[in-house]
Amino acid sequence: MSEPGQEKTISEQGQEKTLAEQAPSSYECRACGYVYDPAKGDNQNKIESGTLFTDLPENWRCPVCGVPPSQFIDIGAQGAPSGFAENLNYGLGVNTLTPNQKNLLIFGGLGLGFLFFLSLYGLH
Repeated sequence: MSEPGQEKTISEQGQEKTLAEQAPSSYECRACGYVYDPAKGDNQNKIESGTLFTDLPENWRCPVCGVPPSQFIDIGAQGAPSGFAENLNYGLGVNTLTPNQKNLLIFGGLGLGFLFFLSLYGLH
């Protein structure tokens, strides 16, 4: 059996969320690919920035193809760092990058390294 203090610590750790999990989710239209980002809102339908997808009016429709909100899927937060708030100041600045930026940095670096490797065959 574990001690009572340890159980509390484990349950507190299980409730901790990353910045990406805390950020409001974006939703993508399955019909046309339009992405509703709460940080931007919807200028065409006069929806202010900061309006969550769940708070949209009942008569709101996709500004591109006109489908109802039921045709949208949750694609998660866009543009939020993937780490925890207390870790953002550590490392070489990569902790503040979004997951897409990290992927670009990693795979871009691998691709560039591969190109440099192939360029060695041109040397005689």
